Amino acid sequence: MIPLLIYALVSLSVAETNLDILYPKLEHSRTIYVIENGPKLNVMAEQGKVVTRRGGNVTLPCKIQRDQQLPPSNKMRIKWTKLTSDYLREVDVFVAMGYHKRSYGSFHGRVHLQGSSLMDASLVMTDITLDDYGRYKCEVIDGLEDDTVVVSLDLEGVVFPYFPRLGRYNLNFYDAEQACRDQDAVVASFDQLHDAWRGGMDWCNAGWLSDGSVQYPITTPREPCGGKNTVPGIRNYGLRDKDKSHYDVFCFTSFHKGDFYYLIHPSKLTYDEAVRACQKDGAQIAKVGQMFAAWKLNKYDRCDAGWLADASVRYPINHPRRRCSPTEAAVRFNGFPDKKHKLYGVYCYKENI
Repeated sequence: MIPLLIYALVSLSVAETNLDILYPKLEHSRTIYVIENGPKLNVMAEQGKVVTRRGGNVTLPCKIQRDQQLPPSNKMRIKWTKLTSDYLREVDVFVAMGYHKRSYGSFHGRVHLQGSSLMDASLVMTDITLDDYGRYKCEVIDGLEDDTVVVSLDLEGVVFPYFPRLGRYNLNFYDAEQACRDQDAVVASFDQLHDAWRGGMDWCNAGWLSDGSVQYPITTPREPCGGKNTVPGIRNYGLRDKDKSHYDVFCFTSFHKGDFYYLIHPSKLTYDEAVRACQKDGAQIAKVGQMFAAWKLNKYDRCDAGWLADASVRYPINHPRRRCSPTEAAVRFNGFPDKKHKLYGVYCYKENI
């Protein structure tokens, strides 16, 4: 038996020597197989999107599944961030590790972990604002193990096109942001505009969106709006120079906590008289976003043209009728009249305390 074994080893050695002579450049390699049992930490969301309204409360779901073979850990780190529209950076929202917890920026005092169990990293957000709309990332780190999940926070609301008294196509991106703010709104996202288009929005003037692109929604193709032989859709001008390019803007607003109403007054008013009349009633002259929110979300209907804060004159119609938007439900726009014209009433807004 031993002579046979010696013979086999000698033969193998000779064979390897012959290979080295015949193929001097041949590299000897070795394959190593690694068997992996998969991740020991998983983070999941029961819903990929949650919907709420301004002023409401919401819970962003994030549940942890942890392999029982992992040793107990007191240093599991939970971090929530908000993703920007371009995904190039993240805004810190909340961090927790053991007893140490911290909220950041505009989220300070408004966010906390639901904490129904040690494996619950869901984030409770209170007093939702228009700026809270967007995508949030839940990241859990446990030693060398980590995982993430993204949840979208959507708001019930309304998109409306806007341009100021200066006229159409007079806003760069930063002016557009301020214009929406002044009307109790924010610049709409593409998703919000897309939802509005699916709901029937048709507008032939290009406007800024929150990602810096310029677009407009068309449901009825026609020559001045991309051509009548084109398909319905959202026309896209692409990303534009935020400083030098000038367009209108699409704003987004949601429910408000106050009362929107038409002020009953014995006579028509100039703009300055309208402002004072609302103040005398313990209110302020209403903003364009407040009218759109009342019209769309509260079904407000009034066939009286009235002044608004930006010195425009509008009126909201939910029930089309003769002399009151006979063809469609809409917020009717009478333009920007001379502020001294004593031809209109006024819409007021009173904040609930």
